[in-house]
Amino acid sequence: MGKIHVVCKCTFGLPNKNDGRQFSQDSCGYASCNPVKDGMINVHLVPHTHDDVGWLKTVDQYYYQELNHIQVQFILDSVIPELDRDPSKRFIYVEIAFFARWFREQLDPMRHTVKRLVNEGRLEFILGGWCMNDEGATHYNAIIDQHTLGFEFLRTSIGDCARPRIAWQIDPFGHSREQASIFAQFGFDALFFGRLHYQDKAKRLNTTTLEMVWHGSPQNLGEKSDLFTGVNYNLYNAPDGFCYDIHCDDPPIMDDERMHDYNVNETVENFLKAVKDQASHYATNHIMMTMGSDFQYQNANNWFKNLDKLIQYVNSQQSQGSNVNLIYSTPSCYTFQVNRANKTWTTKTDDFYPYAQHEHSIWTGFYTSRAALKGYDRRTNNFLQVVMQMDALAKLEDTDNSTYNIQILKESMGVNQHHDGISGTSKQVVADDYAERLASGVMEGQKVVNDAYRKLLPIGQSTAPGQSFCTLLNISYCHVTETNSEFQVLMYNPIGRSVTYYMEIPLPDHSVTVTGPNGEIVPSQVYPISPGTLRIPERNGSLATYQIFFEVQLPPLGFSTYFIKQDGSLKSPPKIGYRRINGGPDVVIGNEYISLTFDGSSGKLKQMKNLKKNIDIELSQEYMYYIGFPGNSSEPKFQASGAYVFRPKGTVPHNITVEASVNSFVSEGVLVQEVYQVFSSWLTQVVRVYETKQYAEFRWTVGPIAIGDKTGKEVINMFRTKLKSESLFYTDANGREILQRKRNHRDTWKLNLTEPIAENYYPVNSRIYIQDKSKNIQFTVLTDRSEGGSSIQDGELEIMVHRRLLYDDSLGVHEPLNETGLDRKGLIVRGSHYMFLDSIDSSAALHRDLAEKLFMAPSISFTTEKMAYADWSKKFRTNWSGLKQSLPDNVHLLTLEQFAGSGPAPSVKQPYLLRLEHFYERNEDTRLSQPVTVSLKDLFVPFDVTNVVELTLGANMPLSQLNRLKWKTTDGQPKKDTTLRFEPASSSVDPLSITLDPMEIRTFQVDIS
Repeated sequence: MGKIHVVCKCTFGLPNKNDGRQFSQDSCGYASCNPVKDGMINVHLVPHTHDDVGWLKTVDQYYYQELNHIQVQFILDSVIPELDRDPSKRFIYVEIAFFARWFREQLDPMRHTVKRLVNEGRLEFILGGWCMNDEGATHYNAIIDQHTLGFEFLRTSIGDCARPRIAWQIDPFGHSREQASIFAQFGFDALFFGRLHYQDKAKRLNTTTLEMVWHGSPQNLGEKSDLFTGVNYNLYNAPDGFCYDIHCDDPPIMDDERMHDYNVNETVENFLKAVKDQASHYATNHIMMTMGSDFQYQNANNWFKNLDKLIQYVNSQQSQGSNVNLIYSTPSCYTFQVNRANKTWTTKTDDFYPYAQHEHSIWTGFYTSRAALKGYDRRTNNFLQVVMQMDALAKLEDTDNSTYNIQILKESMGVNQHHDGISGTSKQVVADDYAERLASGVMEGQKVVNDAYRKLLPIGQSTAPGQSFCTLLNISYCHVTETNSEFQVLMYNPIGRSVTYYMEIPLPDHSVTVTGPNGEIVPSQVYPISPGTLRIPERNGSLATYQIFFEVQLPPLGFSTYFIKQDGSLKSPPKIGYRRINGGPDVVIGNEYISLTFDGSSGKLKQMKNLKKNIDIELSQEYMYYIGFPGNSSEPKFQASGAYVFRPKGTVPHNITVEASVNSFVSEGVLVQEVYQVFSSWLTQVVRVYETKQYAEFRWTVGPIAIGDKTGKEVINMFRTKLKSESLFYTDANGREILQRKRNHRDTWKLNLTEPIAENYYPVNSRIYIQDKSKNIQFTVLTDRSEGGSSIQDGELEIMVHRRLLYDDSLGVHEPLNETGLDRKGLIVRGSHYMFLDSIDSSAALHRDLAEKLFMAPSISFTTEKMAYADWSKKFRTNWSGLKQSLPDNVHLLTLEQFAGSGPAPSVKQPYLLRLEHFYERNEDTRLSQPVTVSLKDLFVPFDVTNVVELTLGANMPLSQLNRLKWKTTDGQPKKDTTLRFEPASSSVDPLSITLDPMEIRTFQVDIS
């Protein structure tokens, strides 16, 4: 479908104070709200539907098939005519993955009707992301991308009036402070959600603090990250007795007095009781009632007919002295009226984790559920950034089909961010569908990378060879490298600075030479593939028994080519084998930065040293498991551990190894030293120290988790030190800011601890650490995917890596979390933890830099030309960078892509979207936490930046046009006006000189020449 641009009279700022008059219905924004009555309790009835983008059924099944009487396509088919008939009616829609599909199927008359309803404020888009994303297992990069995807569809297909103003996270299982900060930077005026810890909610109900101002980044972004936040009274459902969907059991309003079942008086009385009850817990004379629920409004007439009667008969009581006034409304109209009340609000600076439904239902299991899908999602997000960058740098055009290919990849990632997607809380068949969509998206992205290399590789008129991809390198399987004796490895670096990276390639032969991009022989090292890797059933058919390591150096935003030749007659690096540790002296592996000592008797890790800082600690590491609590969840004491809930049976984890020792073997090479450990028949590990790196990698292979004893297990990686951490540990929020956690404590209420393990678990999206402030020591572990983690005892860190459970937790999925692999046995999952030891004041530079390199790893592809380096280098570039100069050490290029444009009409055919991020917090590092300036002038090689327009973080409007509602808080000064304006921070001398403060992300529409 072609892009449609619509111009509407959109009032996104504030109208004059609502004095009860009817606002014009030909403008969107707050001016389109139905009038309220001052001095009364105004009940904002919000007709809505919550449509999961996959859960019990796949996203396609929910849309098309009549399964459990659910067909999402009929919701919009039904709602639009009802809105069209009555100007007072309102409806909100959220999930753009469904709306975009529906809108693309419509004919022009219906499309024009939809645009008119949006322009008049009758149909309003809330949230506006491709899905309602999870907050506990998502990475900030993917959160921003999936919302930008939805925003862009609304902007280009409907127009500016479709811009969402409110965040609507009514179903996710806990809420992240970073998510709130992102919403504020999108320009949202408020966030509403449904789920919070039952003890927290009880206190807020009693203290009338269900609404607050959330400081999303109190130490860094300040007021720009503040967001008015409200907790819905009924989660997101209608009050008891007032559900009018075709699947509801509540009686309709029967207002014919001749009927025996006439129930108007009873209905009005019950509703007024519900209003009184809810209003007693909120601070203004406005309350919001969510009139809808999951997949409702397939027959909108049924809902609206009853709501019309409810409004009529309740409001008629005003003549009898009632002070209750019902109106059709939206969350944004409600927000405007609450803001108009000019109250002073309490604030919050921590997050809403963990979420608990009752004393034994602690929803912390989903932080780790479906660990393989979580890892796949993180790698796919990495690849999406590569694809968008290479498309932009190669300046691919629509004739290359890159727009279509990238859209498929974006949509697959967007669907997977859903709160029953990446969370791991869907049925198995749906999880398989999510993975299949990611795989399809990756295949489309590979076509773009191929097209980009065809333009970027050749010198002169040469034709670049096609690229092949190996998506199973994580299990040491690659058809290209195993069946070709000679091949080229191309690695693209998506980071704006040069990086060094250790390449690991599976091979059938140990006689290999590596030639670098400048024709030099590259030092390399050959290891046998570990037995723990060889046993993975998905490797069936692999010919590789060895793997070669070599260090590569990659230019900023560019690629390098390395040449591999397997030939038994060649001079090759020696093959390095394993020797047993157990029964001999202690074994030390290390480099100039760190050393790890393994006990010669037990084979286990016993000590770690930072050689540069002269820091050493006793350190043990092993894998353990909690037994998942069995039960039928019929009442709280029988709550089972499942996809959502983590409920261990007992508080002490069990050793996986029966014996006191672990069979351990060491390989000592020049580039890489490693210890291979066998904890059980189903759990092995390789601990690696690389020659030039300051961290150790712990690569684990877990599964099939043994269930022969009829118990489900939740496997953890346990690190034990003697550091005095004083009940404190630290986790990241969606890969960005760090939050302090205190064991058995909540900042905003006194915790009644009922599940001592699960209630101390938090999302670990990228890192977790402990500190001994008396010794100035920090011990840090980084992850390659989202996992759950904690510090249950001082000096300890534990991270859950895999779960296999035999009971359903009775929260809707109706099947246990018991994943299987290709052999129909329990699923094997592989992943890595990265560990380092340093002083507290130096650690941020390490974990920030490494976290960026992990989520923006190089993209690897192969060509199989039998061509000597001398011949290749005459035809093709072996080194190429898209930047003329590296970005500063504290600046990350978050987004570079071709873009339709949200600012003024660009002076070029196709502007670009550029996001630059300062990825350090204030006071983390003496040098790197300072503001930094980047000049876009003469920065890129393929093009020059000629003009920039700063946009909101979601890239759907110029920042200069954004006016947000302002709020008075108990910890701040009264505001002088009611709007919060975001002025682009520009240089008065050079508009192409961009200054970034700590944790700031700035978004630009960029014209290029």
